[in-house]
Amino acid sequence: MTASATPRLRLVVMGTGPFAVPMFHAVLGSRHDVLAVVTRPAHAAPGRRPPPNPMRDAARAAGLQILDPERVNDPDAVAAIAAIAPDLLVVCDYGQILAPATLAVAPYGGINLHGSLLPRHRGAAPVQWAILAGDAVTGVSVIQMTPALDAGRVIVARETPIGLDETAAGLEQRLADIGAEAVPEAIDLLAAAGPGVAVGTPQDATLATKAPRLSKADGIVDWSLPAEQLARMRRALDPWPRLASFLSEGTGRPVTRIVLDEVAVGDAVATTPDTAAGAPGTILTADAAGIVVACGRGTRLIIRRLVPEGRKSMSAAEFLRGHGLFAAARFGGPA
Repeated sequence: MTASATPRLRLVVMGTGPFAVPMFHAVLGSRHDVLAVVTRPAHAAPGRRPPPNPMRDAARAAGLQILDPERVNDPDAVAAIAAIAPDLLVVCDYGQILAPATLAVAPYGGINLHGSLLPRHRGAAPVQWAILAGDAVTGVSVIQMTPALDAGRVIVARETPIGLDETAAGLEQRLADIGAEAVPEAIDLLAAAGPGVAVGTPQDATLATKAPRLSKADGIVDWSLPAEQLARMRRALDPWPRLASFLSEGTGRPVTRIVLDEVAVGDAVATTPDTAAGAPGTILTADAAGIVVACGRGTRLIIRRLVPEGRKSMSAAEFLRGHGLFAAARFGGPA
């Protein structure tokens, strides 16, 4: 079937976060018709603004109908989506799992853009977990949705290398742009196949790994880990929750929360002093080149830049000029 003969599908896009926005714009520019956007409702504590919702902003700019049900699988929400009569649900960075009854409102079901090469890193934080795992390559997958989390057939996949210094923030933006190219292709393949037809490659469940949502506690340094793993954490947890530790300077002195803003693995830096490894968290040296901290397996992490609580990012040299470290100083828990 030629592109001109392929059916033109009526789409409802479902998304909330920034990862979905490039895909949304790409679908808007495709030959298919976007009828409405379903997004998460806006909630805020009294006296505070609701968190940003990039997809709501993008839908308003496009002049589209917006639905924001509290629970997308409630009968009223399902009926509201069914009333739009979509052929296909296009989902990305939405925040809720669609039940079979919700997927069934569209003859072609639903597709989801996921930020990994499935079945690797199924879950809410695939970009972060790809870096945490030390993967050299990642990518995006567009899948036919099933009730099981991220388990559907892969219609289109695109891969890309992970940069040695790439943070989750930078990688996520690149993957969002790659996904924007993959989703229209997947929609065309589904349209050509027809409603109810299985398209793409089944996943090998034996190769699946999990990528659960991260919490603020995941950003607290465990200095018994090797420096290379901590350096990956610093990249994976940027911009949230950030990698942080607590600087203790001895009995009776305050404990300061420090965000590690830029780090290096000591053994990979030729200018690092050849200092005997101490207990994890021990400060081995501290000078303008960085604060060298002992880590697990005899490795060392160099803190190049840091953010003391309540202050801006600064170099190690700037920190040391205004904050002399006492002999008992070490990194560890909150005390």
